[in-house]
Amino acid sequence: MPGHITVRSLPGRLATGAFILHSGTGKWNLPAEPAAAIHGMAAGAFPFLSKIPATTFTKLLSASEVATGALLLSPFVRDRSAGAVLTAFTGGLLTMYWRTPALRKAGSIWPTPAGLPVSKDVWMLGIGLGLIAGDCCCGRSR
Repeated sequence: MPGHITVRSLPGRLATGAFILHSGTGKWNLPAEPAAAIHGMAAGAFPFLSKIPATTFTKLLSASEVATGALLLSPFVRDRSAGAVLTAFTGGLLTMYWRTPALRKAGSIWPTPAGLPVSKDVWMLGIGLGLIAGDCCCGRSR
């Protein structure tokens, strides 16, 4: 079906889709120690996650990253839908960043060295919002 994806959205969708897909595939078979570290950071920001075993959590995280990346790379998914999924996914990452004091300088939004890898995910939020806005504001009804 035409109109699902715009040429101007391709660079952002390809960059984020490939990055997230690669990240997700890399988490699927994590050893116990790295899985526990990722789980611990996530559970610190979202306490309900502490009830999920670390290996199960990283499998779920991996699957969600693979699905998000694949969706962004799919030419059959509208920009608005892809943007909504990317924005929601990134919202979770940035919420974790905000709720983890060790990732930010005291009293600031700016990252510590430990927080830099997560804080840089703000670029994905911008791309997600751009996909939503571009699809909503293109002058065509969808």
